[in-house]
Amino acid sequence: MGVMAVLMLPLLLLGISGLLFIYQELSRLWSKSAVQNKVVVITDAISGLGKECARVFHTGGARLVLCGKNWERLENLYDALISVADPSKTFTPKLVLLDLSDISCVPDVAKEVLDCYGCVDILINNASVKVKGPAHKISLELDKKIMDANYFGPITLTKALLPNMISRRTGQIVLVNNIQGKFGIPFRTAYAASKHAALGFFDCLRAEVEEYDVVISTVSPTFIRSYHVYPEQGNWEASIWKFFFRKLTYGVHPVEVAEEVMRTVRRKKQEVFVANPIPKAAVYVRTFFPEFFFAVVACGVKEKLNVPEEG
Repeated sequence: MGVMAVLMLPLLLLGISGLLFIYQELSRLWSKSAVQNKVVVITDAISGLGKECARVFHTGGARLVLCGKNWERLENLYDALISVADPSKTFTPKLVLLDLSDISCVPDVAKEVLDCYGCVDILINNASVKVKGPAHKISLELDKKIMDANYFGPITLTKALLPNMISRRTGQIVLVNNIQGKFGIPFRTAYAASKHAALGFFDCLRAEVEEYDVVISTVSPTFIRSYHVYPEQGNWEASIWKFFFRKLTYGVHPVEVAEEVMRTVRRKKQEVFVANPIPKAAVYVRTFFPEFFFAVVACGVKEKLNVPEEG
């Protein structure tokens, strides 16, 4: 009996590995079919997440419109995509110069895209500007700049492309937001406010356009870390605030978020959180135990004010 058990274990592991491989291949093929020949607009395509989204959707056979505010970096992204693509299975991306903080140029960009392709099937609102500092030291001018880039820019582009989706009774708009759209973190007042505003807008819009078969999706990761930054080992002797903040700060990898965006499009999910368990738990603590949440956050502020920063 013992010998049989020893022989069965490798076979069982082999079987599980085979099933996982088949599932991954089917998911990959399903993802490709979901975006193949679709016109997909990606804002801030030159960011870390934007590049990964461009890679995933380009591989899937989408007709990409890559938007960014730096033409040289857009061309570098274009070259990187073309160099590894199969011309028989992919389309040449279209590059568009777009700075969402300059709202006046957004309608012209939307018109250019619609004139070129006739429609937009999927809009991925990815652009985001961050700022950190005490609220009383951040100028109103900077507050407005953050709101333009993170709120007014995305909704202006959405409003410009939405009538086309409604008339065709099909389309999907994805807002790549942030978990700070659910709760605020000290010293990020302008950023959190812009994310709350964007999430509120798209939550309302979801209900408004459902009858037209237009899908509104929100993907909320924690901070999206750079390619080469990894979390330090946890220090369980540190305060709960330091532990929580460290988990929130390092966030998730751009590749992981891009793949979740693709899954969201494929499955037409309405709301997704991309985070480790600590920030996810914080969302529920903020909802059901607000006083405890506020106390933990306040402790973090006191700790930061009382302990001089290194350097």
